[in-house]
Amino acid sequence: MSQHTEPGSPESTVAEHAAKPPLALPDMSLVLLVGPSGSGKSTFAAKHFGRFETLSSDFFRGLVSNDENDQSATAAAFEALKHVAGQRLRKGLLTVIDATNVQPESRRSLVELAREHDVLPVAIVLDIPESVCVERNAQRTDRTFGASVIKRQHDQLRRSLKHLGKEGFRKVHLLSSEEEVAEARFVREPLLNDRREERGPFDAIGDIHGCRSELETLLGKLGYELVRDAEGRPVDAVHPEGRRVIFLGDLVDRGPDAPGVLRLAMGMVRAGHALAVPGNHEAKLVRALQGKKVQTSHGLAETLSQLAGETDEFRAAVERFCRELVSHLVLDDGALVVAHAGLIEKYQGRASGRVRSFALYGDTTGETDEYGLPVRLPWANEYRGDATVLYGHVPTLEAEWVNNTMCLDTGCVFGGKLSALRWPEREVVDVPAEQVWYEPAAPLGRAAQASVDERDPGLLRIDDVLGKQIVETRVFGKVGIREDAAAGALEVMSRFATDPRHLVYLPPTMSPPATSKRDDLLEHPAEAFEAYRREGLGQVICEEKHMGSRAVVLLTRDPGRFDAPDGWRGVVHTRTGRPFFDDALTDAFLTRLDAAVSAAGLWDELDASWLLFDAELLPWSLKAGPIIREQYASVGAAATASLPAAVSVLERAASAGIDVGDLLDRTRRRSEDASAYVDAYRRYAAPSQGLEGVQLAPFQLLASEGASHLGREHAWHLDIARRLVDADPDFIRATRSVSVDLTDPASEDAAILWWEELTGAGGEGMVVKPVAGLTRGTKSLAQPGIKVRGREYLRIIYGPDYTETRNLSRLRDRDIGHKRSMALREYALGVEAIERFVAGEPTWRVHQAVFGVLAMESEPIDPRL
Repeated sequence: MSQHTEPGSPESTVAEHAAKPPLALPDMSLVLLVGPSGSGKSTFAAKHFGRFETLSSDFFRGLVSNDENDQSATAAAFEALKHVAGQRLRKGLLTVIDATNVQPESRRSLVELAREHDVLPVAIVLDIPESVCVERNAQRTDRTFGASVIKRQHDQLRRSLKHLGKEGFRKVHLLSSEEEVAEARFVREPLLNDRREERGPFDAIGDIHGCRSELETLLGKLGYELVRDAEGRPVDAVHPEGRRVIFLGDLVDRGPDAPGVLRLAMGMVRAGHALAVPGNHEAKLVRALQGKKVQTSHGLAETLSQLAGETDEFRAAVERFCRELVSHLVLDDGALVVAHAGLIEKYQGRASGRVRSFALYGDTTGETDEYGLPVRLPWANEYRGDATVLYGHVPTLEAEWVNNTMCLDTGCVFGGKLSALRWPEREVVDVPAEQVWYEPAAPLGRAAQASVDERDPGLLRIDDVLGKQIVETRVFGKVGIREDAAAGALEVMSRFATDPRHLVYLPPTMSPPATSKRDDLLEHPAEAFEAYRREGLGQVICEEKHMGSRAVVLLTRDPGRFDAPDGWRGVVHTRTGRPFFDDALTDAFLTRLDAAVSAAGLWDELDASWLLFDAELLPWSLKAGPIIREQYASVGAAATASLPAAVSVLERAASAGIDVGDLLDRTRRRSEDASAYVDAYRRYAAPSQGLEGVQLAPFQLLASEGASHLGREHAWHLDIARRLVDADPDFIRATRSVSVDLTDPASEDAAILWWEELTGAGGEGMVVKPVAGLTRGTKSLAQPGIKVRGREYLRIIYGPDYTETRNLSRLRDRDIGHKRSMALREYALGVEAIERFVAGEPTWRVHQAVFGVLAMESEPIDPRL
């Protein structure tokens, strides 16, 4: 027979096994094989479980003592076994313990291990007759103990049977004969909270608290059509596009019509048009409906009074519905987790009393505040999980993202709003409360504000950036930062970078196009045009790519906005956040830029006290001087000194009749390539002293006070740059551009000819960008820019001889896909940083996104791309 318990019940019940159905095992569980020596546990485990799933006490005795039968090694063996079991359970792997497990104390420690990892403990009992166990044991030459030991273990097992359920086992499968053992079959079942196959789309709705009318209004705004019963009461809601609602708990209490909300929610769940998780108010309502003694405060009295007017059948259905709700749900292949009070990462998809408690009540200190409300710990501030968590429970003024979580309780019953989040669109939809239905014990939003106030907005903490990070971005969703990349970025940021209060943005890497189909080129504009055409774009703009150093310039007339002293004008930093100049040169640089901005009338026109530019700082040698001298010039000098001499020697050898024709031709080509290499890098090495000879080529005004300009067309940005050039042409460098119609081959040809002229005259190349700036393609965010570099410029990157046919063939195999992915993710982080800063979010929130860009620069990728 199979003895088992239903999920959530601590008691075991016995059911006959006559039809021999498969026995259920939770996917995430710790399974104890229970039975005396000789009951066949090891054979049984080998038949039903994987090679690594079973941990045998005999095997671990052998590991620690070289003798599987050394009973003196049992304590050490079990210590090692439980350590390995714990590692497996931490990863959510089903784990089987092959030991006698007939003594309550040995089982107790293993049940506790399951609880520590929030998995279900399961017992499979092999209650084989004692005589069979003795006979089997006698046939084993590796066993030295006799029948008395088997008898004692069998007696311990018999005494244990009726207590297994009370010991905490959530399922107990009793196999009481050799036949039942032989015929046993198992089916692995996901936990009730594992609904990964449910992929939506969903509309998650926060705490309703009996506000039926607002719920109906919100459902209508979301596009649902109400279904009513014969009495005109809403009992279902159907979306024409197949969307489903997720109720985040607290359907009842405080509001005017808890039965109406329950009738609608229960009907939607029953019809498959909604999912639901319980709130703490449902948990309390269940106890009240079961006749248990509970305090009827916090709105329960109103709900019970309203339910008193309903039928016995309806009240019974309510009790059953609320009781059977699962603490939390994991949805959409694990990308979405819903729980009434939220859920930290290590509890997601697991089952235990503490998981349920957290899902219902959140994380509290056990104390109460001046309003008599629980003091809650701001778990969302520390959340770093991959899954998005949607929850309610603590009313807030607005539904806002905190890391990768959102609270959707916006206090409808207290006169706030009823809010929903569309998933996967991540769009908040809300409707206002019709009135204040219940006076809150504390001002609405107080709890959320308290969580924010617990931390100084300017305080940076190492756990904001260190370790594996997930940064939620508006334009690209979640961006993951690897732990090792974060560690590398922390070293750079802490030793060299600009003050984080002034580091608003770091520019993204830029992807090249796919490798050119032309035999003599690695890069060509045609591939960039085709990439944007595949994204569904019809217009692009080509901008001259200056051979300088990427620079971000923050210019301000309000140093207080940046917690800086009077007279501070801003910063000029590299793409990794390092200052370009010392303080004196920075001030002189920004003073001259301020004059150009004033002359161009931008301060007044934009009504701004600060401006943030993305630009190129020229000449390249200003920053790359040591590289030019120590790397490029040394290679060039050696090549141009040795190769002409080698050509001369080979020419004399050829004149003497020695067959060196092939070697001479190859050496001449190498000598020509070396000269071309020197010419290539010398074009970008210009003298500069202080600011003499320094120029700024701004190509995008990223933001100003109160506004992000990332969505503006690039023509607007270039017009801003043109006006600055007019104001100070010696200091501001113009950026030439050409617009391209991707539906017109002639337009493309004209742009290609322009690129050839640029690069033929020694220019680096061009950047192809969407006309509209921040742009979505057919499937995702479009690349912000694709750089197309000229043949001779790439000689600096790939070496003097890269144009040789054999070298070009090898270099064509470039991992462009990874580079493109990095470019998009870094761009999304940069956009997020700017938008957080413009919105006035705390410094640590801005810095989190900025730091992510720098961390991604540590990812391994060919630096020549």
